[in-house]
Amino acid sequence: MLSILSAIFGPHRAVTIYAFLKTWGLGLAAAVVMAFIVGGLFLLGDDGEHEHHSFMTVPVLSATAINGDLKNGVIASVRLPDGTATSITSTEAPVSQSVGTSACVEKRVYVESGEARYRFKLPRFCEAG
Repeated sequence: MLSILSAIFGPHRAVTIYAFLKTWGLGLAAAVVMAFIVGGLFLLGDDGEHEHHSFMTVPVLSATAINGDLKNGVIASVRLPDGTATSITSTEAPVSQSVGTSACVEKRVYVESGEARYRFKLPRFCEAG
């Protein structure tokens, strides 16, 4: 490798470049690869803009506190008005602690795909509608 660098950059610069690559090259290459991976995940994970559709009170089929404490969040299965069941996770303590036998859920619809997504909200949002 030193002979190739020497032919391109000259002997004095080649030694400096070689020493740099030996000490920092692997870390630098790993950082570049990681940047590409993270950038790719951001591009693939973008579902686009969404619109609020409605708030609804739904029955909770089962609920599990994250790490055994509702202050850490909740993972719950709920029955949607169309009869299907879905699992929703919330890590916000006030919202998680409001999930009981029923829960307030916000339905959001993505503009381009029309896909529905759901998230827990505080009960006051469902009471207002």
